[in-house]
Amino acid sequence: MAHLVVRTVKRSAHRPIIVKLSPNVTDITLIAKAVEEAGADGISLINTLMAMAVDPQSRRPLLDNIIGGLSGPAIKPVALRLVWETVNAVQIPVIGIGGIMTPEDALEFIIAGACAVQVGTANFVNPNACVEIIDGIEAYLVKNGFQHINELVGSLRIP
Repeated sequence: MAHLVVRTVKRSAHRPIIVKLSPNVTDITLIAKAVEEAGADGISLINTLMAMAVDPQSRRPLLDNIIGGLSGPAIKPVALRLVWETVNAVQIPVIGIGGIMTPEDALEFIIAGACAVQVGTANFVNPNACVEIIDGIEAYLVKNGFQHINELVGSLRIP
């Protein structure tokens, strides 16, 4: 289905198509390969994880819809894994999303292979989050002798 949607949109689009993938699947790399084959120009991931919360006192769900999307720092390890798996499965750019609150979080995604990152939840906690993350990345590059952030993309060292 993802292949069909991307192929159809790509026929009419005059701008790059970046497909955001859900983590709520068995194997994200199969979908990533399908959208790449259909002509996607890039992939962003991940979206929220399906979750729920229960009030032990009332024994009732805390969310009106019972289940909802979990985002923020809690999903970062899952997002990081899925970005790494996807980067290793496709040739198109991958944008990392999920739990990026600090420069170190963003650097993890970049080192795992993301060519860019998106900051979401951090902006609700700290309106200056994006500026602080950019400044922190720049400081890391200078401190470690990198001329350009692209030198870090996909530089994960696997033993």
